[in-house]
Amino acid sequence: MKTLDIDSVRAFVLVADLKSFTRAAEAMDTTQSAVSLKIKRLEDTLGRRLLERTPRTVRLSVDGDDFVGRARSLIEAHQEALGSFGVERRRLVIGISHHIVGAELPILLRQMNRSDPTLSMELRIASSQDVLIELDAGRLDAAIVLRHDSRRRGGDVVLDEAFGWMAAPDFTHVPGQPLRLATQAAPCSVREMAVQALDKARQPWTEVFVGGGTMTIGAAVSAGLAVAALGRRVAPPGTIDIGPQLGLPALPTRQVMLYSALVDRQARSALKTLAAAIRSTID
Repeated sequence: MKTLDIDSVRAFVLVADLKSFTRAAEAMDTTQSAVSLKIKRLEDTLGRRLLERTPRTVRLSVDGDDFVGRARSLIEAHQEALGSFGVERRRLVIGISHHIVGAELPILLRQMNRSDPTLSMELRIASSQDVLIELDAGRLDAAIVLRHDSRRRGGDVVLDEAFGWMAAPDFTHVPGQPLRLATQAAPCSVREMAVQALDKARQPWTEVFVGGGTMTIGAAVSAGLAVAALGRRVAPPGTIDIGPQLGLPALPTRQVMLYSALVDRQARSALKTLAAAIRSTID
């Protein structure tokens, strides 16, 4: 009788979800070669090829697509079995800058739940500055924010966020007129970054929309009202970086940082999974 190794099944599901052996290894706190070995063992046990691999992409094979749903059910059943003796639920309060999450937020939450269904998570989305204030006050277990200076030490780099002048494809700018901007209300470090770049380039600008977060700013951009400085990774689907077309100054990249003093294994594992899931959105 064939027996499936649960860690190998979990490695397969992570690769399928994150579309990357590297990201799956980060989530499991192991090496890429170890993940590859686990999946090879699983494929050997099943006698089926589950993943199609090229130097740049990873995708499910036909057999892998058939198996992945059952694999997720197996992991869920395994977690339920482990929790059958009243395992205490771990509550994790995480603050995330609204400039870091976009339309992929449901994917991130789904991956967190799949990695540990016993985890109770509270997510607070605000500006990087406000998130760090909450963290320093002890009201957050972890913070994921944009780094705009080097004053705060420590933390782990999640990724380098590339910004662009995002606009709807049909946005029109009249030469000689101020650039129509959609921004976050001041004080906002991304707003400051954007207007400093425009002022240095002597590009006139005017705020025509002030939002209460990137969701509202993104809506204004998608509606064609204005241009906004947004991370290309989280910009609304269908928008484009209109900067080169209009000759706008290049925007700098910013590091996305994870700050946490948590040391327990369950919490650290959950944060590694979340960081890996965020990184997977740039692959």
